Amino acid sequence: MRISFVLLFTLLASAMLFASPVRIATATLPNGTVGTAYVATVVAVQGATPYTWTVTGSLPPGVTFTVVGNTQNLSFAGTPTAAGTYTFLVQVMGFYKAVSKVSYNVTIQPEANHVVDLSWNASTSTDVAGYNMYRGPDGVNWQKMNVAGLVASTLYSDSTVANGTTYYYAATAVDLSGTESTKSAAVQVTVP
Repeated sequence: MRISFVLLFTLLASAMLFASPVRIATATLPNGTVGTAYVATVVAVQGATPYTWTVTGSLPPGVTFTVVGNTQNLSFAGTPTAAGTYTFLVQVMGFYKAVSKVSYNVTIQPEANHVVDLSWNASTSTDVAGYNMYRGPDGVNWQKMNVAGLVASTLYSDSTVANGTTYYYAATAVDLSGTESTKSAAVQVTVP
């Protein structure tokens, strides 16, 4: 019995030595506009959790960060209050002290100067009350855009986009009892 325990311990120790080091998988973060909600996520992969995150440099005023997803993600959120270009370094350290660093530049514009016009096919259900439109920076993390109420038609215009940023959009249908469908396939839009 002791021999098998030693063998198992040796195999586990060998696996830890050859495991891939932690790596930040997010290459860029979206730009934003003053007065418009900002959401972005930095994702770490490989290595061993828990990860330890550090952010140094200048975040846009009004934007903060929190560690989420069992320490695997670093989420940035808030409403930027000042225009400018902000540079900051994100560092993640894995459980075995391996480190990955990425520097990000985020430009906050004073106002949006592009509009993304979206349209989709109407739901075939007979009891649709309206639609919700979602936007995200990566097709995984979503923010509902129509906070004031349901979208009554199959058209939506997003005038809060930032230059040089890629967004993903998805729609849902909501029935008369308030039940929401799953999200449609995501559509990717890159603003020049």
